[in-house]
Amino acid sequence: MKKKLLSALLCVSMVSAMLTGCGSKTESGSENATNNKETTAEAGTTDSNEATADTQANAGGGKVYYLNFKPEVDEVWQEVAETYTAETGVEVKVVTAASGTYEEVLKSEIAGSDAPTLFQINGPIGYANWKDYCMDLTDTDLYANLSDKSLAVTGADGKAYGIPYTVESYGIIYNDAIMQKYFAMDGAVVASVDEITSFDTLKAVVEDMQSKAADLGIDGVFASTSLMPGEDWRWQTHLANIPVYYEYKDKGVSDLAEIEFKYADNFKNIFDLYINNSTCAPGLLGSKDVSSSMAEFALGQCAMVQNGNWGWGQISGVDGNIVTEDQVKFLPIYTGVEGEENQGLCTGTENFWCVNAQASDADKQATLDFVNWMITSETGKDYMVNKLGNAAPFTTFADNEKPSDPLAQEMFRYMENGKTSVSWNFTTFPSQQFKDDFGAALLEYCNGNMAWEDVATSVVENWAAEKAAVAE
Repeated sequence: MKKKLLSALLCVSMVSAMLTGCGSKTESGSENATNNKETTAEAGTTDSNEATADTQANAGGGKVYYLNFKPEVDEVWQEVAETYTAETGVEVKVVTAASGTYEEVLKSEIAGSDAPTLFQINGPIGYANWKDYCMDLTDTDLYANLSDKSLAVTGADGKAYGIPYTVESYGIIYNDAIMQKYFAMDGAVVASVDEITSFDTLKAVVEDMQSKAADLGIDGVFASTSLMPGEDWRWQTHLANIPVYYEYKDKGVSDLAEIEFKYADNFKNIFDLYINNSTCAPGLLGSKDVSSSMAEFALGQCAMVQNGNWGWGQISGVDGNIVTEDQVKFLPIYTGVEGEENQGLCTGTENFWCVNAQASDADKQATLDFVNWMITSETGKDYMVNKLGNAAPFTTFADNEKPSDPLAQEMFRYMENGKTSVSWNFTTFPSQQFKDDFGAALLEYCNGNMAWEDVATSVVENWAAEKAAVAE
């Protein structure tokens, strides 16, 4: 899993071309973190559990039809369906649509006499298209067991209509061993990471650590800010998500045809902190890629690096890695926004379960029972985490039933500690061209060839132009 909310009124066809968190870089410029690729497949590719008369005769009389959009886990879902039917007598059919055809298949299937009772949307974008078919899940056990209620897709009425079944997070990864060494020094700005709850405190700590870099045995506090073309998604997508999140939040919207870039200076705050307290001089960042950045962290050459929970695989896979699991922790990305002491990690997904509001009452109940089994039963939870590979965001999963890597554990800790997650809004960014242009402007800024005011202006102008082009 290499390379994670969500807002939008972009057309769905664009979103399916965008990324969902992690692994390899896709058109949205983010990494594909838990195989959350919006890959979809051919309807009818695989059906499971052609029901017999006996299996249809379950207590409630309802049945389940799940339209799955991830072909890479189709075989597992077929096994899930068989297992559930054998255990409960309830018919479960799984159809997996072929890659890139999910919306087309859903349109066809949802209008049929045997419509899916369970389907997926990618967030507010998908909800805007399918809201007539999305059941209100606010009073269900599925929603009640969600670790962070802010992750649900909600309507204008504030009710929950889509529940995430897997999530990813990104933030500032730090080496706790280096931090503890700093805290023990005379004159340390703070005595614990717990005291770092704002940009001002983070800045004071980072700049003090940078002045003590030699004593700490590091080349710089932050790993190099990779700005090589194609390697700049951490800044033009992930970091850019934060000012857009706050602007959307202020205006009570999920997308904008034009932005003010109201929080441009907040972006500059953290970006400057990265590039000026680093293992690499700002003018050399155009030659740096993500692998180099993660290697610097893995080798103990720096104390911090911005990346996601998928980053543990990148860290542990570096030859000569000296960072152990217990030393890898997360901090939120603070930028100086009012109230940010309550901010958590940037957490999201493009994988939400919806129950068909137009299904029969019996089928809706059967479907709710099925998804509850997936997140509460020993068998269902094993499928969710160990076979489907989901970081399931539900309180029903004990620590030993969650992904075991340290950054996934940190992600769950933040989701459960009362902090407000920063939703993923980068799926509403106008285009890949917009992000590429933003990344190029950031590189020019680092090279001293572009003033920050010009960078901010270009973001505003390019956003409006690219949004207009999409609308044509």
